[in-house]
Amino acid sequence: MPVDGQHTSQQTEPARDDWDLHWSQYASVAELNPAQDFRRRLILRALAVDRPGARVLDIGSGTGDLAAELVAELPAPTVRGLELSATGVELARRKVAEAEFMQWDLLAGTPVGERDAGWADHAVCSEVLEHVDDPVALVANARAFLAPGCRLVVTVPGGPMSAFDRHIGHRRHFKPGECAAVLAAAGYAVESAHGAGFPFFNLYRLAVIAAGRRLIGAETGAAAPAPSRAQRIIAGFFRGLLSLNRGGGRLGFQTVAVARNPGSPAQHS
Repeated sequence: MPVDGQHTSQQTEPARDDWDLHWSQYASVAELNPAQDFRRRLILRALAVDRPGARVLDIGSGTGDLAAELVAELPAPTVRGLELSATGVELARRKVAEAEFMQWDLLAGTPVGERDAGWADHAVCSEVLEHVDDPVALVANARAFLAPGCRLVVTVPGGPMSAFDRHIGHRRHFKPGECAAVLAAAGYAVESAHGAGFPFFNLYRLAVIAAGRRLIGAETGAAAPAPSRAQRIIAGFFRGLLSLNRGGGRLGFQTVAVARNPGSPAQHS
């Protein structure tokens, strides 16, 4: 999900916060990413939706891949997505007709209308906070959309950064305690925060780091090429390995936190 921040980019790189360009370039690569399946299993388990009709908010919904999984796997949910990128919203609407997507800047402090205030009883913020300069403000402002007691699941990268991570605008990665501190500062009651994915997710991330700038496909700003057959084979190999983790391995490079919105929604100033 894109957010604030003006950054001077090198000539060979797109602007770090230009997520319309990002989704134009990397949407197909994101779909192929084997880490996505692993994260979604973690998220579905942590959401703990045990009844039909849950209202689930996807904070930073990108191109709708997670929303599609929520619609498919949860019992008759109502799913909404918030995304700053118009391109992301457009792609998500095409992909997941059963969900609703709204273009929204959670760092702008825009008042939330009556229809949306306190709407969600479950929420996800997956692989978003590493992209923002003020993660506390983002999750604090998101509270306006959450009902009291709403369960929020957050995932963020927790290991070292690769050249590709920096290219797409990662500001930082989070240890579990750091992620918990962000949520607490935003007014949430933190229930848990831990690492996940050791050893196979760590192995995958180390492979990404070793690949370095070779993963950066569109040096001149043109659309990235479709994934090659070799890339698909490698992705399939790691997808099989990551399925063996099944959420365990607290030394893993994936950070997962669960928190609740304790009371009245409040926007961050």
